Amino acid sequence: MRKAHLLFSSLRHPWLVRAGIPLCAWLVRLGLPGVRLAVKHTVFEQFCGGESIQECEAAVEALGRVGVQSILDYSVEGEKSEASFDATTRETLATIEWAASHPHIPFSVFKVTGLARFGLLEKLGAGEALSADEQAEWSRVRERVLRICQRAHALGVRIFLDGEETWIQDVIDGLGEEMMIRFNRERALVYNTYQMYRTASPHNLRAALERARTQGYFLGAKLVRGAYMEKERLRAKERGYPDPIQPDKAATDAAYDSALRLCLDHLERMGLCAGTHNEESCLLLVRELAQRGIAPNDPRVFFSQLYGMSDNISFNLARAGYNVAKYLPYGPVRAVLPYLIRRAQENSAIAGQGGREVRLIRGELQRRKQARALPGR
Repeated sequence: MRKAHLLFSSLRHPWLVRAGIPLCAWLVRLGLPGVRLAVKHTVFEQFCGGESIQECEAAVEALGRVGVQSILDYSVEGEKSEASFDATTRETLATIEWAASHPHIPFSVFKVTGLARFGLLEKLGAGEALSADEQAEWSRVRERVLRICQRAHALGVRIFLDGEETWIQDVIDGLGEEMMIRFNRERALVYNTYQMYRTASPHNLRAALERARTQGYFLGAKLVRGAYMEKERLRAKERGYPDPIQPDKAATDAAYDSALRLCLDHLERMGLCAGTHNEESCLLLVRELAQRGIAPNDPRVFFSQLYGMSDNISFNLARAGYNVAKYLPYGPVRAVLPYLIRRAQENSAIAGQGGREVRLIRGELQRRKQARALPGR
């Protein structure tokens, strides 16, 4: 608890995140063992379950004891070799196998950038023609995604395609829809991710729901706010196209909450995972479920938060009987650095998540101190 307090307090200083985190990442990549251990026992330990599936087992069991389920997330992305893409495919298949035999793991997940070269996805997203070699490369990507979704379907494990940058997201959406058409005939098993800080996401979600209805399959939708805002705005400015991100937080919040209601309106044809650390959105979903007569533990509706963050939301929802699952990232320290950098940047906002985490941790430390001071303790 005290280590988490120190970490979140440090992450509230933007200058430290801007300078310190990239420096640590660079030193880890150089292979300096002392730096790697320092990262592993601080930011990695806070936000990741371990370096392997086996190392995650303790976290999965601890969460399961308080009614919170886990989503094993092999958080390797941005690799460049065919060998690494095949290795990530095998690891993702292993998470599906583990989920199928474990009562506390309802989903598996993968990033398409863990299975495909980013430059190839960029070229496809821009509508550029592929060379013969690139066409063969793209065929291998599609085969990897198909293998993962086939195995998930065979074992009855739900699978998320994570959201990524806007300029490759249409390609990911196409893969996700192709898999849903094939494997979501009986229920929502394959889920696509909708980043509601994108101005295009409300339209994209409504269009996806209509296609699912007309083509006779179930839509799987994971709703998040998003994690690439600064990168997206910078690229739009540099390249001279309209900013794809909502103008402010209020607009993002409104889009997210509207999407929750839309999904509940069509729950008979879909599965919903509300990936959010926003207390108001969680309360809204709780109220909507009650008003619509939908049971808290309805298997079509899940809440989800990231491991190491918003435990107050996760544990209280689970205690009240709702389906809750923590994203539990894992992988070698060096390989999950992009994920850790995003978490550090997210928590560095002065009035953002990091500040809330610090206040909650301080409150819990004060509660424990007062409890120890009670007579007879």
